[in-house]
Amino acid sequence: MPSFMDHILFACTAAAGVFAKKASANKDSSSLKNSAFVFVKPHANTEATQKMVREKLLEKGIEILSEADIDGNTIDEKKLIDQHYYAIASKATILPADKIPVPEEKFEETFGEKWGDVLKEGRAANALDACKKFGCNAEELDAAWQKAKVVKFGGGFYCGLVSVKDQTPLYVFNAFFMVMRSKFVGDGVSIHCYEVEWDPSKMSWESFRGELLGPTDPSECPEGSIRKAILDK
Repeated sequence: MPSFMDHILFACTAAAGVFAKKASANKDSSSLKNSAFVFVKPHANTEATQKMVREKLLEKGIEILSEADIDGNTIDEKKLIDQHYYAIASKATILPADKIPVPEEKFEETFGEKWGDVLKEGRAANALDACKKFGCNAEELDAAWQKAKVVKFGGGFYCGLVSVKDQTPLYVFNAFFMVMRSKFVGDGVSIHCYEVEWDPSKMSWESFRGELLGPTDPSECPEGSIRKAILDK
């Protein structure tokens, strides 16, 4: 199963449409800049980490347009982490079971029953709804998921026949996401965000991601990268 909590920082493109319009209005394509949204995850979010990230961005000529903290309750209420990991979360928390594009032949081949029958009988749920139906938390659902019969339908798209505390089993989608999500939501947690931009002629997007931030696995990051610095310190 995918493991996400070894990620320390994540960057994604942001506001590309806004900058494209600005360049068009100015009739000067040289005004188009690379833009990114970078955040420190809750388990690494300390003042020391924030300061180090800020300094490393500025050292490389990255302009910090804004900084902000977003608390776990806001992340939960607005489903920000769900939108960020949409490909996985769409099956885990956003789409109800009857809207998830299940490949019916593969489902029947794996589990020996028709997907249509399962839906009619109400025996399927996304991970969020499964927690409610089972009356369990993310950790309990994940423990049951680890013991379940699971099939992969596609990238970030899993289904398992899950039972919690000997209750009637449900077909659950991407149950592993709930443990990862729980690290970002609720009281006492927050992420620290940086909205940044820079001249692409001075640093490519590949260099920003691969050299300044570093690869997702911090043990594979080059010296001088932000993820490597966090790992070492």
